[in-house]
Amino acid sequence: MKNFKILADIQDSYNELVHKVSWPTQKELASSAVVVMFASLIIAAVVFVMDSCLRFIMEGIYGMF
Repeated sequence: MKNFKILADIQDSYNELVHKVSWPTQKELASSAVVVMFASLIIAAVVFVMDSCLRFIMEGIYGMF
């Protein structure tokens, strides 16, 4: 009986993905990808600046690196 339950769950998942999920259009997907790319670049720049500032402070305190 467990095998039938697993197969029923797989079939339900497939039906939900095919009939109930609203998939984005190619244009929506492309615009979302651009937003994610720019957000990632901004976050990377902020982390770089913070790292550089902390390194400068640590060099001033400990005189190494």
